[in-house]
Amino acid sequence: MSLRAGFIALCGVVGLLSLDARAQQVVVLRDVRLIDGTGAAPREHVSLVLRDGKIERIGGAGLAAPAGAEVRELTGKTVMPGLISAHSHLGLLVDDAENSATAYTRENVVAELKQFERYGVTTIMSLGVNRDLVYELRAEQREGKLGGATILTAGRGIGVPGGAPPLPAAPDQIDRPASVEEARRDVDEMARHHADIVKIWVDKMHGTVPEMSPEIYKAVIDEAHAKGLRVAAHEYALTDAKQLVADGVDVLAHSVRDQVVDDAFVQAMKAHGVWYISTFTVDESFFVYADQPPFMQTEFFKEAAGPRLLAKFDAPGYADKVNRDPQTAQHRKDFEIGQQNLKKLFDAGVNVGFGTDSGAMPGRIPGFAEHHELESMVRAGLTPMQAITAATGSNAKLLRLSDRGTIAVGKRADLLIVDADPLADIRNTRKIFAVYHEGHSVADVAASR
Repeated sequence: MSLRAGFIALCGVVGLLSLDARAQQVVVLRDVRLIDGTGAAPREHVSLVLRDGKIERIGGAGLAAPAGAEVRELTGKTVMPGLISAHSHLGLLVDDAENSATAYTRENVVAELKQFERYGVTTIMSLGVNRDLVYELRAEQREGKLGGATILTAGRGIGVPGGAPPLPAAPDQIDRPASVEEARRDVDEMARHHADIVKIWVDKMHGTVPEMSPEIYKAVIDEAHAKGLRVAAHEYALTDAKQLVADGVDVLAHSVRDQVVDDAFVQAMKAHGVWYISTFTVDESFFVYADQPPFMQTEFFKEAAGPRLLAKFDAPGYADKVNRDPQTAQHRKDFEIGQQNLKKLFDAGVNVGFGTDSGAMPGRIPGFAEHHELESMVRAGLTPMQAITAATGSNAKLLRLSDRGTIAVGKRADLLIVDADPLADIRNTRKIFAVYHEGHSVADVAASR
């Protein structure tokens, strides 16, 4: 059985479990290395008791198992919190390979949620370009009727007429106000749907499209704050990022990539408590597959990418087309500047979160992208522990999720179990043994080997 088939079969079984059956499940994970998501040093020979979807007890290797518990002996394995993506997307791709305005269907979105989940990404923020269907799916999850990664959403998001995001979309996927009044009404509508955050796009895409004016995005920020909502901005240029911070934005959802950030910007980010998400996957996805990196030969990658996307990358002339594209050199430069900026901002104490833009375009692959992003953050100069903490405990703070992101008694049992120590090599997060989401196993790789 392939990894994908095994994962899907297991997810299907879990999807049939009633809430009562899940609530009765008691599991002991015995004798693990524990990375708790706080940034604290790992603990060896730890055991955890999971009950009713939460972590009930944490103790040593000899921790007594409750009566009737399923006991899993996991000596040599590492347990860490499930990954949280603060910047992903749903329902924008057909078969992982092509953007389409018809892709946002229940079937497609649920399949993506399950793929995130089986790759250990247990919570995602779908940061814009959502049809209103997303609110129905979120409600079903909260009622225990739908599985997959837990959805948080920015709803449609707010762009401008003719501007970013340059994606094919249904009429109810993106709001594009032409005035301050329209922008405020769009925010009010998102508030009525109880969106988890508001998304705006502030980017002229290298001068190819109109850019949102400061008057529009300041109105969005003010209205959102008045409604108790925070605002995350897609941005590219340092000048725009500085103005957004000054106008009260809460999250910069991409790297600053046009130039290395200056000290004034660093201090403004710290003074305003703004969060920064690097999303290296965005720029790298434009060129990395033409380079044929070794990860492309792994089953971990192939299972996530799917046959149509793999065929696209393997097609004759694909690499030559990418390398001849005049924009490829710019994407490579953007990636490297982004790397420098993450390290500078992190070392200065700016709040750093974690996201990938996975699901937005082909090559930004749900599930795989998150593990690769961890590696890219380490390449930028963070330690494996710092990258993991950004993707777990720090992201829980960014998204104001006090019930997850760290491993502690009373927290949700959203856990990623891997066969090898990711602190020795961050790529070891890809050696997934099992995933627990709210205390139940949804991806047990050992069962499919």
